[in-house]
Amino acid sequence: MVQVLTRPGEGLASDRPSAMTGLYRAVWRWHFYAGLVVAPFLLVLAVTGLIMVYGNSIETFLGKKYHVSPGGERLSVVQQALAAEAVFPDSMVTMFVSPAPDQGTGDDRASVFLVNADNVDYVVSVDPHDGKVLGTIAKNATWFYWADKIHGTLLIGDLGDRLQEVAAGLGIVLILSGLYLWWPRSGKSFARVLVPNLALKGRRLIKELHVTAGFYISVVLLFFLVSGLAWTGIWGAKLVQAWSTLPPAKMADVPLSDKTHASLNHGPLKEVPWALEETPLPASGSSAGAPGIPEGEPVNLNTVAAFAKTIGFTQQFRINLPSGDDGVYTISADSMDADTNNPMGDHTVHLDQYTGKILADIRFADYSLAGKAMAVGIALHEGTMGLWNTLLNTAYCLTVIFLVLSGIVMWWLRWPAGVLGAPRYPRDYHIPRAILCIAVAVSLAFPLTGIAIVTFALIDFLLPKRFKEAGFQHG
Repeated sequence: MVQVLTRPGEGLASDRPSAMTGLYRAVWRWHFYAGLVVAPFLLVLAVTGLIMVYGNSIETFLGKKYHVSPGGERLSVVQQALAAEAVFPDSMVTMFVSPAPDQGTGDDRASVFLVNADNVDYVVSVDPHDGKVLGTIAKNATWFYWADKIHGTLLIGDLGDRLQEVAAGLGIVLILSGLYLWWPRSGKSFARVLVPNLALKGRRLIKELHVTAGFYISVVLLFFLVSGLAWTGIWGAKLVQAWSTLPPAKMADVPLSDKTHASLNHGPLKEVPWALEETPLPASGSSAGAPGIPEGEPVNLNTVAAFAKTIGFTQQFRINLPSGDDGVYTISADSMDADTNNPMGDHTVHLDQYTGKILADIRFADYSLAGKAMAVGIALHEGTMGLWNTLLNTAYCLTVIFLVLSGIVMWWLRWPAGVLGAPRYPRDYHIPRAILCIAVAVSLAFPLTGIAIVTFALIDFLLPKRFKEAGFQHG
């Protein structure tokens, strides 16, 4: 059986600063506990994050990019959509993606359609010149889809979401405790701890690299954890997003649907800007709205796509087709879906499916302060703000993987078999009020994490002293 203790008298002497304080030992013990829980989750998040960065830069969130010869005559969007629907019997196009050209101003990318057949969404890439289908894949079979689903729910639904939320909150504990342990002591300068001593060998060198790398990515890791938490089901949906979503008043004087913008997401993928998900959609079927598609013209994919280009959608954009009698055409471009690399250029427009009138024109400036922060934060989180963002996120994910693996290696080299090896408190140690206040603050801010902290605290409190205080023998 593995026990939470150290060898008698061993006490971590080789790793402690010259003046090992009781607080230092206590923080180290909780850093160990947090790392024990968080490490596997961070490893999963970093690996799936790398796959998603690849999907947002080399491919797309809908799979492979298909290129065509630029220029030349093109079929209408409706004709292209019919070609996409012809791949599957009894199918229906639900979304059209007009991709941005990769080279100059030439139209060198295939058109992309989302086609629903037998309740399965398929991504169909079509050559806009002749309607030839270049590629077809089930949306839930792309690398990005699987990585995103694991990243968010571990493939176990709400339970996975809750576990990720707990792990992210404990990750914040890991960062705060790690920074305290990193803080220079015993006459060491900041310069000394900012640069690892590469002359060391073995476990001591691994520790140097672990500490230094951890410090340098601590702010980035904190940002990633908080922005990720904003998507979770409890802290995100119940405590943050619900109070930060775009108010329906922004679409005054138009009828509203009983559906929200979240209905425009296709499956578990988050495709709608965070600030809009819980905002009701406008409804078609009235005389309300501002002038849109000229009166007398039909309202279909051809005219909606043409209209989109006249109101500023000149790069990649998508059109969600109406769902139901009161559904709307939704034109959108946002950095979260890699339509643009500028989150402040987010733009969503809803058109009445019967009249073509503009029922809502929503831009970044309309978001709440939290919505604006999340628009920028999610773009950074997903690496969609350009090459520099892709490289930064790649380096970040690789560093997180190194931190997890180096932490495991240090534990493996330090602790003998059969002993879990949590750092031990000094004899008769009492936790300072400041630490209790910080623990309470984190617990109140992140309820599920608070439950985990209280659980660990109870287990730690109930452990016999010989298992947790320095100097005690164990049997």
